[in-house]
Amino acid sequence: MSKFNLINIDTSFESYQQLINLYHENKDRQFETIEISFQQWFAANLSSALGGVLDKLLENLNTIRFSYISPDIRAIMQKNDFLSHFGYQKVNDIYNTTIRYQKLKPSDGRFFHRYVLKELLERPELPAMSSALKKKIAESIYEIFINAQLHSESNFIYMCGQFFPAKHTIEFTITDTGIGFRNRVNSRFERDLSSVQAIKWAMIDGHSTKQGISGGIGLAILTEFVSINKGKIQIISDDGFYQLDTDGVQTRLFSGSFPGTIINMEFKTDDTTSYLLTSETESDEPF
Repeated sequence: MSKFNLINIDTSFESYQQLINLYHENKDRQFETIEISFQQWFAANLSSALGGVLDKLLENLNTIRFSYISPDIRAIMQKNDFLSHFGYQKVNDIYNTTIRYQKLKPSDGRFFHRYVLKELLERPELPAMSSALKKKIAESIYEIFINAQLHSESNFIYMCGQFFPAKHTIEFTITDTGIGFRNRVNSRFERDLSSVQAIKWAMIDGHSTKQGISGGIGLAILTEFVSINKGKIQIISDDGFYQLDTDGVQTRLFSGSFPGTIINMEFKTDDTTSYLLTSETESDEPF
């Protein structure tokens, strides 16, 4: 039996390191029981990343058991439907702060597109934006899904989100358990980039590992929107950590590698700007 404590998990570098540690300490186990406890805090949107890690451990016919979940954490993870995948009853989210956990096959693109519109972009807490811009952002997030579908070699794609009223933020996280940015870029172009270099390369508008198809990973318009909105984008892939926020770009290296890629987006909900695409107005609008 293996025991692991997840303590105060948020979207910090140190919290992602804990999820990586959970994977690496248990990835070679087979036919064992892995007990996990949740203490202090767990940012519900990271159910996306946790779901991917736990599925990797379940592939080796291990059993996952939650030995302790603090009442507050259990309540929110029952509301977002994560714990129903592990035998817990779903709890009604009367305050509508959760963006429900979904585990989709790469072929479920149409369902994903509807999910993003309904669960994320139609939330009233988001800054006001035109229908055209909302559609563009939906297409950008869908492009991330398609990118994972085409190249990650992941069996499933995981997503989840959470509205944090006290922090005036909505966090939305997409995870795959595929080959990661570094392997994808290096194999496509016969390069030897580090994980951070590969992430930076993929963030450049128009860069793509798709053969015969133009376009990038889908983050260009999101990066522009998040920058004006004073939000945040994080990418975790292999041992690389990339974060873009109001302080600029920060990169770091983990001890060990995440088995795939996490893309986390943070949107500020106390932003009073009304957003339009440049093509919708002759004035100097953000887009």
